[in-house]
Amino acid sequence: MKDEAGLNTVMDRYRQRLDTALAQWLPGDDAASPHLAQAMRYAVLGGGKRFRPVLVYAACELAGGEPAAADVPATAVELIHAYSLVHDDLPAMDDDDLRRGEPTCHQAFGEAAAVLAGDTLHTLAFELLAHRGAYRDDQRLAMVRCLSSAAGMAGMAAGQSQDMQAHGQLLTVEALEEMHYLKTGRLITAALELGALAADADADLRARLRRYGDHIGLAFQIQDDILDVTATTEALGKPTGSDDRHDKSTFPELIGLEASQTRAARLAEQAIEALGAGGQAREPLAELARFVVARTR
Repeated sequence: MKDEAGLNTVMDRYRQRLDTALAQWLPGDDAASPHLAQAMRYAVLGGGKRFRPVLVYAACELAGGEPAAADVPATAVELIHAYSLVHDDLPAMDDDDLRRGEPTCHQAFGEAAAVLAGDTLHTLAFELLAHRGAYRDDQRLAMVRCLSSAAGMAGMAAGQSQDMQAHGQLLTVEALEEMHYLKTGRLITAALELGALAADADADLRARLRRYGDHIGLAFQIQDDILDVTATTEALGKPTGSDDRHDKSTFPELIGLEASQTRAARLAEQAIEALGAGGQAREPLAELARFVVARTR
């Protein structure tokens, strides 16, 4: 990674903005159901890379927008991501007991509360897009369409369904790529487009950001597959070897560990190439592409 210290500074700045926004918009103990509010805060505020919100901020600034313009969509995309993790960990799905080094939401609050927490994080994301921030009506509508498409039948939910159906099956590389594109890549690409929409970016930049996002989305998931094989539970903050326990197809299984590492690195290079010329303004996104395949958790 060319400038790891610089990237960490930028990511910390974005994360601080996000944490402030989350504290403002997540429900507190004065909510109609304090127990539900506590479960929601537990699911969202327990750490994490905040990778998708960071992409929202970086894309917004690349498009010439102020960071404040990205607060609402950055929060919304993190709420959607958090809801997906809560539901993914449930006994009916991957049945995991550890997330970010702590008990999963259903272990801490019970299965029913976790289901409701995920549901309410999902709805809160769209409530924020509809009501918060200073956007034109057409911007709001475009952001709602972008995030709902990425999270639903044409995106994350469909990918999760494919993942569940594929347990015990040996997928082709092409089928695995499609599943990962839907389950992981669509939300990553949507984060970039949300940032661009918040800054009123032109069509050309939005297209370049989508190409960048498609490349790093797949690279991100390949690296996840690699870490499930090579990392420790302590490093990841969640159980390793879960793909093998659930009899899932992975890139290391299908093409080998070394080939998977090579593929992820090439996708990161292609993502950077997709950004095109942009001078210093594109460097945070270029460094984030390198971070995707260099991360160890």
